[in-house]
Amino acid sequence: MFCDITTPDGQPHAADPRNVLKRALAKAADRGFTFYTHPEIEFYLLKSSQYGTDGPDPVDRAGYFDNVPGGTAHDFRRRSVRMLEDLGISVEFSHHEAGPGQNEIDLRYADALTTADNIMTFRTVVKEVAIEQGVYATFMPKPLQNEPGSGMHMHMSLFEGDTNAFFDAGAQYQLSAIGRQFIAGLLRHAPEITAVTNQFVNSYKRLWGTTESKLGEAPSFVTWGHNNRSALVRVPLYKPGKGQSSRVEYRAIDSAANPYLSLSLLLAAGLKGIEEGYELPAEAEDNVWELSDPERRALGYAPLPASLDHAIQYMEESELVAETLGEQVFNYVLLNKRREWRDYRAQVTPYELRSNLEML
Repeated sequence: MFCDITTPDGQPHAADPRNVLKRALAKAADRGFTFYTHPEIEFYLLKSSQYGTDGPDPVDRAGYFDNVPGGTAHDFRRRSVRMLEDLGISVEFSHHEAGPGQNEIDLRYADALTTADNIMTFRTVVKEVAIEQGVYATFMPKPLQNEPGSGMHMHMSLFEGDTNAFFDAGAQYQLSAIGRQFIAGLLRHAPEITAVTNQFVNSYKRLWGTTESKLGEAPSFVTWGHNNRSALVRVPLYKPGKGQSSRVEYRAIDSAANPYLSLSLLLAAGLKGIEEGYELPAEAEDNVWELSDPERRALGYAPLPASLDHAIQYMEESELVAETLGEQVFNYVLLNKRREWRDYRAQVTPYELRSNLEML
């Protein structure tokens, strides 16, 4: 059970991320909406937190959906799922992901506040089970240089009472006007919220890493598409008779992101699209990563921020982020992220030494 942080007089604390999300959900409720979410959470299992010149050492060399009987990852997922279920957190799926030692566990749909609480508990459970089994679990966005990063694809839908507001049986992809406007809001405000959904220097190695690009799993451009896994926002395939499950998927979030702040901003961006009647741009039908830079520019596919520094610059100018987070949280996040970028920029990396020390 998660508790809200309060001031001495019992009022909700302005700096409490959980309260930020509750405020955002209250605004949605005032408009007649309930916000439901379903996260796919990726993480790496390593032999330990120690690493050498080749980087961290994963527990296995398995790949996507591999099932190694008796393997560390298989036993780990089974134990983690059992513990999560014992805590009342329902699990939808679990499987080995594409990277060596990389795993994914998907939590069942819930209202957004419950989802955020569940994600926080989930991370603790995964870390504890790893300790129990003598391995190390990390939600670092990109721990291995030549392997995929770990994201938290977030499926989202708005309900009006018992009706899915994203579903329209007669519309293209069965996506309602509200659903299209919600996506348009996500796209227009994506660069502004990226410093929160991708809050670490390392996050941009995941979004812009060449290995990830080839896999088409981490989006780097502001696009949407029907079942297009290279797009920032994906509209999953419609299953006949399953209108209540209509949803959109935002694919940029790191698995290490603050779920309260991230969900607050995703909801605020989507609602802004609905309130202002944003028009949805043309969808991306091709693999966005396979296009050339001139082709992407001609199609109007703007890039997400390429570094934490760029993301901070977008966030600084955002009225939507400032209003949604509130003054205290907004200023603290900016202060914290500026400090991280300053420390990162000041370092001299092994790459620079290898490339320059003897040559220059």
